[in-house]
Amino acid sequence: MITKVRRFNRTVTQRAGALSDEFLARDRPLSQARVLWEIGPDGRDVRDLRARLDLDSGYLSRLLRALEGAGLVEVAPSPADGRVRAARLTPAGRAERAELDRRSDEAAAELLGPLSASQRGQLLTAMADVERLLLASAVRVVACDPRDADARFCVAAYFTELGRRFAGGFDPAQSISADDDELTPPAGLLLVARLHGQPVGCAALKFRDRQPAEVKRMWVAPEARGLGLGRRLLEEVEARAAALRVTTLRLETNRALTEAIALYRAAGYREVKAFSPEPYAHHWFEKTLGRRPTPSPAG
Repeated sequence: MITKVRRFNRTVTQRAGALSDEFLARDRPLSQARVLWEIGPDGRDVRDLRARLDLDSGYLSRLLRALEGAGLVEVAPSPADGRVRAARLTPAGRAERAELDRRSDEAAAELLGPLSASQRGQLLTAMADVERLLLASAVRVVACDPRDADARFCVAAYFTELGRRFAGGFDPAQSISADDDELTPPAGLLLVARLHGQPVGCAALKFRDRQPAEVKRMWVAPEARGLGLGRRLLEEVEARAAALRVTTLRLETNRALTEAIALYRAAGYREVKAFSPEPYAHHWFEKTLGRRPTPSPAG
């Protein structure tokens, strides 16, 4: 499998022009061209740029200095927050970005040109599959303090979605609690999934002495759905529970969350009688855990 991945990487880097110091016949490599594109017409905070591109801060600084030296980029304190640096395109940078867009369109057309209509369809379908799987591999799942800004974002988005999807809306105060203290070790834990530095999902565990632990706060952002992230979060929750010698997990869910119900059933959860007074629940599930390897610190 590793050999096949490496062969694929060699083919793609060569075909995409990543090996040349003059990407698309311009006087800069692909890395600088990509930074120009990501900065975009509205500019971008440097820390967001670093997260989106998964670049080391030192390497990104060198790329930005080279683009500044070419008169294409300006880096200065952000107007919104003077403590944060922001990169913006100069007029020359905007013109260069437009030219790179034009030449990228030509390169894409050149790639598709020699292929038959059937081959083009196959290639585009394969590209979509590869992009989706590469995004899935780029997601990082880590344990997070429930008071962290990304954790707050995920839980708030989760509540908003429940309010939109439940027939009578959703009031967290009426639901069984899963407060910060209850999701902080040793009482519980909260996992946050990030893609390119942005929070895109969460899942939590709430421990109970001599009772099954409860799975809470299962949520995946709409833009990250289709990446298998829901199953990954559930498996990570199970692995962490098993590592702490939890033998049984329980959860409840609303009938409106059909995809969640399908996920739980596919993951081996069996429907049981109501075990909680959760007012928003229509289904109660339980799963007995087997022995699992201890999860890595990074998730």
